[in-house]
Amino acid sequence: MCGILAVLGCSDDSQAKRVRVLELSRRLKHRGPDWSGLHQHGDCYLAHQRLAIVDPASGDQPLFNEDKTVVVTVNGEIYNHEELRKQLPNHKFRTGSDCDVIAHLVSHQILEHIFFSLSNYMIIMHMLLQYEEHGENFVDMLDGIFSFVLLDTRDNSFIVARDAIGVTSLYIGWGLDGSVWISSEMKGLNDDCEHFECFPPGHLYSSRERAFRRWYNPPWFSEAIPSAPYDPLALRHAFEKAVIKRLMTDVPFGVLLSGGLDSSLVASITSRYLATTKAAEQWGSKLHSFCVGLEGSPDLKAAKEVADYLGTVHHEFHFTVQDGIDAIEDVIYHIETYDVTTIRASTPMFLMSRKIKSLGVKWVISGEGSDEIFGGYLYFHKAPNKEEFHQETCRKIKALHQYDCLRANKSTFAWGLEARVPFLDKEFINVAMNIDPEWKMIKREEGRIEKWVLRRAFDDEEKPYLPKHILYRQKEQFSDGVGYSWIDGLKDHAAKHVTDKMMLNAGNIFPHNTPTTKEAYYYRMIFERFFPQNSAVLTVPGGASVACSTAKAVEWDASWSKNLDPSGRAALGVHMSAYDEKANSVSKAAEFEKIIPMESSHVGVAIQS
Repeated sequence: MCGILAVLGCSDDSQAKRVRVLELSRRLKHRGPDWSGLHQHGDCYLAHQRLAIVDPASGDQPLFNEDKTVVVTVNGEIYNHEELRKQLPNHKFRTGSDCDVIAHLVSHQILEHIFFSLSNYMIIMHMLLQYEEHGENFVDMLDGIFSFVLLDTRDNSFIVARDAIGVTSLYIGWGLDGSVWISSEMKGLNDDCEHFECFPPGHLYSSRERAFRRWYNPPWFSEAIPSAPYDPLALRHAFEKAVIKRLMTDVPFGVLLSGGLDSSLVASITSRYLATTKAAEQWGSKLHSFCVGLEGSPDLKAAKEVADYLGTVHHEFHFTVQDGIDAIEDVIYHIETYDVTTIRASTPMFLMSRKIKSLGVKWVISGEGSDEIFGGYLYFHKAPNKEEFHQETCRKIKALHQYDCLRANKSTFAWGLEARVPFLDKEFINVAMNIDPEWKMIKREEGRIEKWVLRRAFDDEEKPYLPKHILYRQKEQFSDGVGYSWIDGLKDHAAKHVTDKMMLNAGNIFPHNTPTTKEAYYYRMIFERFFPQNSAVLTVPGGASVACSTAKAVEWDASWSKNLDPSGRAALGVHMSAYDEKANSVSKAAEFEKIIPMESSHVGVAIQS
């Protein structure tokens, strides 16, 4: 993936404007250190900072059609590009050069021409140029993560789109001169726009309509309660497929491994795949895994155990509370938020990403999204019924682009490292969100802990994916798992810089999303120093939350309104003590095999072991 910047219709085609666009584009250089590109057509500018992962020898952007009347700048990965190529029987692929393919594209008569590229960006161009034939739903044919700007210079019309969940970051702004600005990060446009905001995920924006239109319309989006029975193998196969499709690469990669359920399953599936495919011939059969934490933290211990079990080449990075505190300003600048939970979790990931990149790794696969889909956060223990449970998961998925997706994308890209997230695969989400939520409900008396349906799906007695105690390890939020003293250290540090007197005026100084803790106040001061505009403040979500809940879920327990701490430990009476006898929990879970046999007619991807 990369960094993109577009300035459209700015009524200024001067050299000074071009220099300004280049200057702003360089603010995104950390996202794409491998190459830079800029195309200007009159008062429209498309810039690109490239991180080369697929077809690194070519594929530089922006991309053009044959007579350079159509230009596109793209940030993303398209995982079904080979499948889409097979749907083009009249096209002949000859080399791996994106330049060749672009040179032979002509307007919308694309089916009459010969294609020459093996790069997934060729497929993006192909799909975009079929817009008039397929309508705006053409974007839904892309299986992957992406943000793009397409400019047709014949009439200066343009299309902007963002992927379904918002894995790629994207912002849109408007200038007083009538210009429209698009940037992968807020810092690329905040100083030059009168107003800007987050580009909504799963949406298109066209110059013809000057409005957003949602292209991603899955069944779960309406929050209607599904009723499909729980099929463990269908769920397992869907996730295996999601992981495997993300392993396309021409550069070294690894896996982020915290030792929790989600990252451990990702690592297990990936290591099995590498051991049984030709991918091992290129990158070796040993998967590299990475973990970060304070000395003696829960994650470090658990990750080492999983790494030993899977046989990965494990890299363990330690940091101190002071290391994290010293990085806070850089983290807030790169992550572009003042949300407390996001900053707590982003800092260790930011530090780890720098270490990973120094080892020559260009991308990692990670476990974000599972807790939102399966109700894995500890506060879900208090969900009053399956309807509330399901609706909360829907709300959490819709908000991911403001929290975990933002963290995973920007923490890693701060150092030119890409993160891929298989739990947020469109097909997998559809399978998982179609399960009757009664199966996802946490039921202590039946031995069903959080994310039980996912754990059960990978509970294979004959060829175990993970040891039992790892498979049934209780949820740790990333900011907790790296070491409990991390959060305590942040609070202590903030208390030294924010006085009680300052807190008395918080509502007047910060009327929107007024900070209620000294830690929140401290982050807000740093954020507004980098991003002083009111539009910037409005890009960050707010509202009451306990243990990462939405404001609606706070209503589940009256006591939570008095303890609005985003840490997982805030779910009092749940963490660590909810299941005093884990072995009993595991044995009870095994009893469900009689109810839900591990047999299915579902056709999925089987992993050789």
